[in-house]
Amino acid sequence: MQYDLVIFDNDGVLVDSEPLSNRILAQCLTAAGHPTTYEDSLRDFMGAAPHRVHDLVRERSGAELPVDFDAAYHAQVFAAFERELEPVEGVAAVLDALAADGVPYCLASSGGHERIRVALRKTGLYDRFGEQRIFSAQDVGRGKPAPDLFLHAAGAMGVAPGRCAVVEDSRLGVQAAVAAGMDVYGFTGMTPAARLAGATALFARMPELPALLAGPAEE
Repeated sequence: MQYDLVIFDNDGVLVDSEPLSNRILAQCLTAAGHPTTYEDSLRDFMGAAPHRVHDLVRERSGAELPVDFDAAYHAQVFAAFERELEPVEGVAAVLDALAADGVPYCLASSGGHERIRVALRKTGLYDRFGEQRIFSAQDVGRGKPAPDLFLHAAGAMGVAPGRCAVVEDSRLGVQAAVAAGMDVYGFTGMTPAARLAGATALFARMPELPALLAGPAEE
């Protein structure tokens, strides 16, 4: 293994939440008077911290979202998670392989702490992390594409940024990892490869990831 720490994004990498959450976000924004399609939401907000939604709405319209917007949105998301959320296919085996090889890993997500835990518990992945290996943009104030979250996770885990690999599925996440000085592996399970420009390598299925993380085979 060529890395001392593997940092996983959550939404779309560990749990298959992006279709659910972006569909609901588009509906909530439209209901609040800001017409948004599912495709718009994926383009503008996939991988982003909640404050980015408010920032872009304010920038584009000059208006503020309702004070209860986040609470109402997350209530719908959590209900959808409980009904429908599944882990990304093959990711549990990847985590188990890293653990078996003694490779530390953690989670660093733009989502809030409550959202992360709801998702991990529903999908059966929580026990593979535990409290000490879960990091949220809430911890640092600025979400992706700022590098703060990834640098915070690496520091908490005691690993230099240059010894970390990030697994991401969003444009903002790739930008954040690059800005943090980390290699980043872009998961194209539902994201077009062109949107993950700057990634160290791309992969379409989780079983492909361990070989990428291990690096080129020695001759």
